Amino acid sequence: MGATVSVVVLNYNGRRWLHGCLGALRSQRGAPPFEIVLVDNASTDGSVEEVRRTAADVRIVETGANLGFAEGNNVGARHAAGEWLAFLNNDTEADRDWLARLWTAAQTQPQCALFTSRLVFLDDPSIVDSAGDGYLRAGGAFKHGHGGAASDAAASREVFGACGGAFMIRRGTFLSLGGFDPRFFMVHEDVDLSYRARLRGLRCWYAADAVVRHAGSGSLGALSPSAVFYGQRNLEWTWLKNTPADLLRSTALSHVVYSMAGLVHYLRAGRGAAALRGKWAALRELRSVLRDRRQVQRARTVDTADLERWMEPQWLAAKRREKAFAISRARKPERPSSSGS
Repeated sequence: MGATVSVVVLNYNGRRWLHGCLGALRSQRGAPPFEIVLVDNASTDGSVEEVRRTAADVRIVETGANLGFAEGNNVGARHAAGEWLAFLNNDTEADRDWLARLWTAAQTQPQCALFTSRLVFLDDPSIVDSAGDGYLRAGGAFKHGHGGAASDAAASREVFGACGGAFMIRRGTFLSLGGFDPRFFMVHEDVDLSYRARLRGLRCWYAADAVVRHAGSGSLGALSPSAVFYGQRNLEWTWLKNTPADLLRSTALSHVVYSMAGLVHYLRAGRGAAALRGKWAALRELRSVLRDRRQVQRARTVDTADLERWMEPQWLAAKRREKAFAISRARKPERPSSSGS
């Protein structure tokens, strides 16, 4: 029987994580027929050779270059055989019922098109990494439940969007949306995808019982210069490309304040230069982003009021908690994964 779901795992020098990630996938129970597609972004740590030696049932797609998270996953989607795509980070270990629970959510919540998981930390599963993505009216993203108790994120519900680390979507829907924007390379590409989906009336369901343990920034530190650069650049691109004109006008001042607060945060964290480079890079590409914006807005089917219903009006307290937790995680000595990889 052919695969109903293609689980796409993107890898870049993640050999130490793959034993746990692929082992958990191969232990799934109650799931529909599925295949595992490992997309390798030109790793140099022996990842591909290790998987070929230990997991012959995993289909490997080698890109030949580091295409980033966005285009690397797009390559996986194009090579997938399943009607559905389940994207999963390589630094994760999914619970045995993870795919079955996502599948159940897709069957019981037909009003939704994206189905996102409950991500908890691999070294402390009592703490939530993400209970779905949220979006701020001021023009920024946040993770629901981030840093909170896993028991407080036990209720399934609709959310703004899906966390790219572990979510499911029909392959046809993903491709019709244009997939992830390859120019993003990494960071915020999932928020951008979810925003474009929302603009077309496509909704997202948070399946709280579909649990994945996530190391967090397994391929790149959350406060690394690269992560900060792409995060700050792509934050602006997401806001400019997707936000309807009336909402852009009414939130422009709050967005400037929000962006300045972010720069202050990164200055204090020693990453001010990377953040400023990200903002400048966003401005340099403004013309092409506005060209993309015209296409995105032409495809829009929902009004601003419906969109705003899923946006968080207050950002200061939420982002302060999230940033403080991110810094505390970045300063915490790394512990090995439960798989010993």
